[in-house]
Amino acid sequence: MKKHAPITTLFTDIGGVLLTNGWDRAARKLAAKKFNLDQDELSERHHLTFDTYEEGKLTLDEYLKRTVFYVKRPFTPVQFRNFMFEQSQPYPEMIDLICRLKARNGLKIAVVSNEGRELNAYRIRHFKLNQIVDFYISSSYVHFRKPDADMYRVALDIAQAAPENVLYLEDREMFVEVAADLGIRGLHHMDYQSTMKKLVSYGLKI
Repeated sequence: MKKHAPITTLFTDIGGVLLTNGWDRAARKLAAKKFNLDQDELSERHHLTFDTYEEGKLTLDEYLKRTVFYVKRPFTPVQFRNFMFEQSQPYPEMIDLICRLKARNGLKIAVVSNEGRELNAYRIRHFKLNQIVDFYISSSYVHFRKPDADMYRVALDIAQAAPENVLYLEDREMFVEVAADLGIRGLHHMDYQSTMKKLVSYGLKI
C-alpha cells in the first residue's frame, strides 16, 4: 500500500469555507433592493470591473465609483461600503475546525483566496483570522486570481512547503483540480460533516 507524505501545511479558501462569500450575487441582489439600484446594470458593471479590483489594481472606492457612484446617489459611499462589509458572516464550526487542526497537528495555515484588499482586511480583522492563519496569498496582494496556477506556486514558496505535504481546502472543485496539477492534494469542501470525515482519511487529528 502506497504511503502518502505527511501533511504539514493546510491551504484554505476564505469565502465558502471559513466565511460566507462577502460580495457575491446574493449580496449584490440585496444591495440593489436596499439602495434602489438597477440590478442588471449593477451586475454588468460589477462583472466588467470586479476582477480588476480583486487583483489589487483598483481600490474599493474606485470599484464603487465605476459600479455605483458614476451618478449622484441619495446615499454615501461609506453607507454602501458598510453594507458590503456586513454581508460577511462566519462559519463558526469551520473556523473552530481549522483551529483544532492547527493545534493538534502542528500545521501551518495559509489562506489562498480571491479577495479585494479592503474586503480582505475587514474580514481578517473582524473575524480574527490572524489567530489561526500564518500566511495570506490573496489575489489583491499577488495581482492574479485563482484559477491561475501561479497562486499556488506563490503559496508553496511563501509557506516553504513541498506540494506533497500540502492539503488544500476549497469549495470550488475546479480550483482543487488546478492545484492537483501541481501535486497538491485537494479536498472539495461541501459541508462541515463531510469535510471532517475527509480530513480524518488524510490521517489528521481533529
